[in-house]
Amino acid sequence: MEEMSKTAGCGCSEVAASQNKQKISTSGVSIMSSMDEMPSCSATEAESPMAGYEKPGYRLFSFVDKFIDTDAGPVPIIKPKLQVEDLFATFFVRCGIGRYSYTIAPGLYGIGSPDKNSEVLVTANFKLTFDHVRKELSSINAWILVLDTKGINVWCAAGKGTFSTHELVKRIKKSSLEKVVDHKRVIVPQLGATGVSARDVKKQSGFKVVYGPVRAKDIPAFLKNNNTADKTMRLITFSMYERFILTPVEIQMVLKPALMIALVLFIISGFGPGFFSFSGALERGLPAFFALLTGIISGAFVTPVLLPYIPFRHFALKGIISGSIFALLFLLLSASAIQGISGFIALFLFSVSISSYLAMNFTGATPFTSPSGVEKEMKQYIPVQLASLVISFGLWIYSAF
Repeated sequence: MEEMSKTAGCGCSEVAASQNKQKISTSGVSIMSSMDEMPSCSATEAESPMAGYEKPGYRLFSFVDKFIDTDAGPVPIIKPKLQVEDLFATFFVRCGIGRYSYTIAPGLYGIGSPDKNSEVLVTANFKLTFDHVRKELSSINAWILVLDTKGINVWCAAGKGTFSTHELVKRIKKSSLEKVVDHKRVIVPQLGATGVSARDVKKQSGFKVVYGPVRAKDIPAFLKNNNTADKTMRLITFSMYERFILTPVEIQMVLKPALMIALVLFIISGFGPGFFSFSGALERGLPAFFALLTGIISGAFVTPVLLPYIPFRHFALKGIISGSIFALLFLLLSASAIQGISGFIALFLFSVSISSYLAMNFTGATPFTSPSGVEKEMKQYIPVQLASLVISFGLWIYSAF
């Protein structure tokens, strides 16, 4: 979901630092210097307006276009247009690759040509969120205050306590925001409201909190409408596309345990009248492996995409329904490779159990559930899923005799 609040970072990112160095941060740019002296710009550095901001041990983020001077010091101005490297990185993160290291430095940023009257938008330092925000602000002059949410999006960070009143007040003070703007207000994304108390922020920093829209794409209209959100800006959507783009992460998360389960399947498939057979492990292991794949596709892809169209409220039950349909199709196509009714029942129960569990796991990615509801559903269905798996393994071994 494209929350308005995904955070921008500082202008530079820190890499390895030696013990005799000290980090000095100045309004969005971090440089390293010794305790005794500041590095000076060389003649080559002086030729480029950006060169003076990139120091040994630090690199300038590619989305930083330039720096502008403010009463609080230099502030990086970011590019609204995403570059090729941003698009590739987004693809990998959507697939779950590098998800927990996809962050930018917290701090104050500008976009367009912001001045003392420009609005201050608050977001998180998960770069995917930050990118959603900046690409929607191509015609906007604004400041972006990025909070340190440990690389978590706004909604989840608000629930975990990292997108919080304390962090917002800390960033307001650390960036000397009162010197950058003449007004006393910050716009916090609606999905961050659970973690931010407007009353406490006002009391501790003097800044008023205005809650913005759910989605980043509504920010321009929100600002144009005198910082007022209409009903559509307050609604949380979960369209088929929004569900679809979450499925690669769901599949990626299950790959490692799936490989371990596949190994177990091939091992138990080898047990038979002659105690253990490698040829039997291969011959009977392949149908079991494809039953596993069928369960993964059904539970981690088909069920999330078709979520509103599958009957019943419980996700685990939705997974059972879609899993049953796909398991039956698989068994019809693989009938010649499966021995006896016990083998059919074993693979059916196994595939459906996998589908049900993965569908239930998707509850953490949706706006349809509550923590108490998820806990109740897990207590109800996990014992059923485990029992079904135990029975399926027993029947699968029995079917070889």
